Amino acid sequence: MIRTEALDRLPVRTAAPALRRALDDRGVAVLCAPPGTGKTTLVPLVLAGLTGERPVRRVVVAEPRRIAARAAARRMAWLLGERPGRRVGFTVRGERVVGRETVVEVVTTGVLLQRLQRDQELPGVDVVIIDECHERHLDADTVAAFLLDVRETLRPDLRLVAASATTDAEGWARLLGDAPVIEAKGVSYPVEVLWAPPARPVKPPHGMRVDPALLTHVAATVRRALAEREGDVLCFLPGVGEIGRVAGQLTGVDAEVLQVHGRAPAAVQDAVLAGSAEGRRVVLATSVAESSLTVPGVRVVVDSGLAREPRTDHARGLSALTTVRASRAAGRQRAGRAGREAPGTVYRCWDQAEDGRLARFPAPEIKVADLAAFALQAACWGDPDASSLALLDPPPAGAMGAARQVLEAVGAVDADGRATDRGVRMSRLGLHPRLARALLDGAREAGARRAAEVVALLSEEPPREYGDDLAAALRTARRGQDAYAARWKQEVRRLSAQVEGGSTGPGPRTGTGPGTETGTGMGRSSGAGAATGSATESLHSPSSGSRSGSRSGSRSGSGSGEGRSDDAVVGLVAALAFPERVARIRGDGAFLMVSGTGAELREGSPLRRSPWVAVAVADRPSHAASARVRLAAVLDEDTALLAAGQLRVRGEEVRWVDGEVAARSVDRLGAVELAVRPLKQPDPELVRGAVVEGLRREGLGLLRWNRETEQLRSRLAFLHRVLGAPWPDVSDGALLADPDAWLEPELSRARRRSDLGRIDAGQALRRLLPWATGEAARLDELAPERIEVPSGSRIRVEYGGDQPVLAVKLQELFGLSETPRVAGVPLLVHLLSPAGRPAAVTADLASFWREGYAAVRAELRGRYPKHPWPQDPATVPATRYTSARLRRS
Repeated sequence: MIRTEALDRLPVRTAAPALRRALDDRGVAVLCAPPGTGKTTLVPLVLAGLTGERPVRRVVVAEPRRIAARAAARRMAWLLGERPGRRVGFTVRGERVVGRETVVEVVTTGVLLQRLQRDQELPGVDVVIIDECHERHLDADTVAAFLLDVRETLRPDLRLVAASATTDAEGWARLLGDAPVIEAKGVSYPVEVLWAPPARPVKPPHGMRVDPALLTHVAATVRRALAEREGDVLCFLPGVGEIGRVAGQLTGVDAEVLQVHGRAPAAVQDAVLAGSAEGRRVVLATSVAESSLTVPGVRVVVDSGLAREPRTDHARGLSALTTVRASRAAGRQRAGRAGREAPGTVYRCWDQAEDGRLARFPAPEIKVADLAAFALQAACWGDPDASSLALLDPPPAGAMGAARQVLEAVGAVDADGRATDRGVRMSRLGLHPRLARALLDGAREAGARRAAEVVALLSEEPPREYGDDLAAALRTARRGQDAYAARWKQEVRRLSAQVEGGSTGPGPRTGTGPGTETGTGMGRSSGAGAATGSATESLHSPSSGSRSGSRSGSRSGSGSGEGRSDDAVVGLVAALAFPERVARIRGDGAFLMVSGTGAELREGSPLRRSPWVAVAVADRPSHAASARVRLAAVLDEDTALLAAGQLRVRGEEVRWVDGEVAARSVDRLGAVELAVRPLKQPDPELVRGAVVEGLRREGLGLLRWNRETEQLRSRLAFLHRVLGAPWPDVSDGALLADPDAWLEPELSRARRRSDLGRIDAGQALRRLLPWATGEAARLDELAPERIEVPSGSRIRVEYGGDQPVLAVKLQELFGLSETPRVAGVPLLVHLLSPAGRPAAVTADLASFWREGYAAVRAELRGRYPKHPWPQDPATVPATRYTSARLRRS
């Protein structure tokens, strides 16, 4: 029986007629409705015609998370007085609950992407609702782009709704072709904000780490909230680990403590969403409870102020979820949870002054995440560079380029970026392309089941208590009875079936039976998302990929791996997934990955002295030179060479090392040197390149310079600055950019550092003079090294500053009224005392004689009485001698 009273209480019902009219008129709409209004649970039923409206239409609702998809389907089924699987069902990776009568199906965005790739027309589907689109998950953005493409080219009748829990809908409305925006007002009660920062400063989050002092403070704030306020408490924390640690500190509170996150068992999720009539509850939740789930009974929110977002370090080939400060938009969403049913309170665990400095919105995932899975989806869609997709934010070119290199290396796309048959198959495994490659190629070497076991571990990072040894974690999962082990075993079965029953071509649709449909692997798995940068060259050869692609239909599960130990299989599959993270020991617990990044294992790790490891999960703490390894597997050298063989290079290396030319014959695996021997007769071109490298690294001081050479360079620099071409640019950058123009033939003869020291820089600079135009002959005219002053002395001109300087004794300029010039530029005259000390500086001698000389004369006349100090310097001859010497001469 339909629960009419519960349906009528949902505020979004008042907006339903306008939404239906918008879809009838335009086929697209943006629905803005706060959490708790029925946006997720009532609107699909109304659009499907299950609440009395006609006609009946088939509606697909895309949710960003599995927990939200299950919860939404169960709630809608409850509103209809049914169990999931009749008129309302759901499909998530590894679980499908639908029936013949199902007209509303809730799926994850990953599942919907798979369906679109298999059949772009979505036959039988009338309406698609993309829920929680404001969260800007990569899968949701991709689904929207694909659906808009489908509407434009194949299904103009397909209706599309973008549903947001915020009112920031302008971007989505514009993306959907100026779609109507329908707003539903929620019933919200006032929420009191209490600022509750820690008493002492805490360390900012970095990587996955959160300062334990902050978690202790959050637990204390929860206890404070229970004492000061009525009702259930909802506490937001960034991840599962933090939830567990805070739960451990709440032992003994007079309330039931529940944990809600994507890994929580379905029974726990149901208990949280059902509410409680027996006492108070403390619900510790990740951001899943911001908008995807409505938790009844909550009157108080405790907000840690932290969230998890994906981040990619392309330069080091590392990618993982990272703890960040939650945005102001997230803070508003979290606070609003306290005011859904009655007036409430939010305790914010940071200072009010910090709030204005927080980001307005969370970063769109497409801007910060590893894009390998997205790039594969785009390639399978027929748009390898995603240039034709309607996206709110275009993918960063650098990240797309790195993703493309990964896909080429694993054989998922060809040189033009088009998806190969192997790539199509990889895209349908519901894995990141790296893990898909490891599954397919690992199955050939070790058997489908054993490869699937390792890949399932990598696709969802094991709990910390499983340790950092991947092989030990595998054994723990096999015998484990916890929730993680249950999910792992289910994923192993799914992946094994995919490999053993798969083929390289498009093949039959595989998502029609219970528990068989997959997602895309584009989400926030912490293990799979390593990006490329320098890592791209280190991936296994595409030829290997093409072999497995062509044979996997018949042999993908044929390798038994019976001769390999668990450690060997785990190491092989991990290395196939992350070949650029194969690492060799260089000290106790310290390793060098073939990508060139250092890595360190924790104290007490059983892997610290292993000669080789494959790093599966790592992050790099702020200000740390090396990555911190969270999960790794033991390797032997043969397996390392097999997995990362494309990076193996043998050849001559001549480089500038520690201030000298080093010539070696090297066998290397990426940055890891396997064997090195001196090279007695290196290639002259390589030597020359190393010498130029040293010159650029250490500077022109390696050449032979003297005062005359420095003066010549300053004169040329002055003429280039004042007159421009054809006078050469002799700055460091210009000279080092083109050493051939002035250092040959000496440069090609240089074999070591000492040879550079014998090159006369002055002779080399003169090669840059404009001899061809004849201007070189005017060097001494335009920028003379010395000029003659009235006393007859030839004084050096210094060209090193912004204006050429003439430093001369004052008496030697008597009778000179015009300031000397070079290349039309007046000299800056430094007038010196008879002892050579500065007396005055002027660029206008005539003005100095009129206005400044009298003061200088008055000051120095008594100090230097032997020298002439006439009242009118214009009437006496210039001299460099004393008065007595002048009288004698």
